[in-house]
Amino acid sequence: MKPRIHPDSRLVVFRDRAADVAFLTRSTAGSSRTVEWEDGNTYPVIDVEVSSASHPFYTGRSRVVDSAGRVERFERRYGRSAAARG
Repeated sequence: MKPRIHPDSRLVVFRDRAADVAFLTRSTAGSSRTVEWEDGNTYPVIDVEVSSASHPFYTGRSRVVDSAGRVERFERRYGRSAAARG
């Protein structure tokens, strides 16, 4: 690797707010907030909304999307001719 062209990589805690889970991993992202980890050391912490612990694809919990209701609502609002014109 060429020196001084890559960002510094350090240990960072990513905390998933939806699943209340935290991961310690290496990252180039930084944060001004810190948290004390299980090993007793203090690391920067980055709060995320979704991670593999809370995403439906990884957890197997799927959400039902009411696509039929959306189509019917569109047709009621704009009529069938608007949907046919595309």
